[in-house]
Amino acid sequence: MSVYLETLRGRDGERAPVWFMRQAGRYLPEYRRIRERHSFWEMVRTPELAAEVTLQPVERFGVDAAILFQDIMSPLPDMGVEVEFAPGPVIARPVRDAASVAALRVPPAGEVAPFAAEAVRLASQASPVPVIGFAGAPLTLAAYLVEGGGSKDFATFRAFLRSEPLVAEALLAKLADVAVGYLASQVAAGARAVQLFDSWAGLLDRRTYARHGAPHLRRIVRAVRDLGVPVTYMAVGAGHLLEEVAGLGCDAVSVDWRTPLRAARRLLPGKALQGNLDPAALFAPREALLAEALRVLDEGRGGPHVFNLGHGLLPGTDPDAVAAVVDLVKGYARRPASAAEVGA
Repeated sequence: MSVYLETLRGRDGERAPVWFMRQAGRYLPEYRRIRERHSFWEMVRTPELAAEVTLQPVERFGVDAAILFQDIMSPLPDMGVEVEFAPGPVIARPVRDAASVAALRVPPAGEVAPFAAEAVRLASQASPVPVIGFAGAPLTLAAYLVEGGGSKDFATFRAFLRSEPLVAEALLAKLADVAVGYLASQVAAGARAVQLFDSWAGLLDRRTYARHGAPHLRRIVRAVRDLGVPVTYMAVGAGHLLEEVAGLGCDAVSVDWRTPLRAARRLLPGKALQGNLDPAALFAPREALLAEALRVLDEGRGGPHVFNLGHGLLPGTDPDAVAAVVDLVKGYARRPASAAEVGA
């Protein structure tokens, strides 16, 4: 078994596996060369292109896992939702009432963005490391559907959860159904692990998250783990939600840079932790960057740890900085943390 999968299964190994969220993306010159000839949506929907991009960081950096190149919006058109990118996602007809929710389709698993499963199959056949499938969490997808696009605070969505709680629950239940089928098709195609991205969960208070987010996440996690693959959950700015996250049933939790790994470990007993270098650190001078990465590695001791960022790689990141971090992580021999360090 790979060092990445062993860590997700709870093994506190001799080194931390390393990969990066958004590692397949526009900071890479090889990605940009493909992007010059194809639109983003065309790349996402063409399995051969998506598989090629998925494997680019594996070939360049030797990371320990390959995250599928897709967008969290990929399943929505098959639900009957018109999505455009300008450059972020724009929903032509926001979903804000019972009739709009009722009109959403829940396609059979094999009909949910089938190009994603085919990209997993192609990438898995060629990849020397596990391929990670992924899906957007129901709360985050619902935030875009209700808001009509991206937002700094998603105030319309947060108000919707309070003004139309039953309609919101119906919407979230459908999105959870689609996520289960979507992830199942990726696992059947060869994904060895999956990650749920909940980019906007951190905007909610704990009570609202417990009511509208956690129940649907538990159902998705249970369904995927029943297929025999580990699940990582990632929410941004969600340090205040970790006690709820502890009950989701996932194998690993990705922690952003705002929450120290040692603090997260106390709140997430028995979980592998993933993270949590600030993506902005990759723009710092090399000595400062490596010092920050070393600090993350030191904090990650005391339990299973997957080295990653606290969020995705930013545009303009120097690939050489990424390579330097990978080399540091692979050369870092983990030793057991002392009781004082674990409790720090």
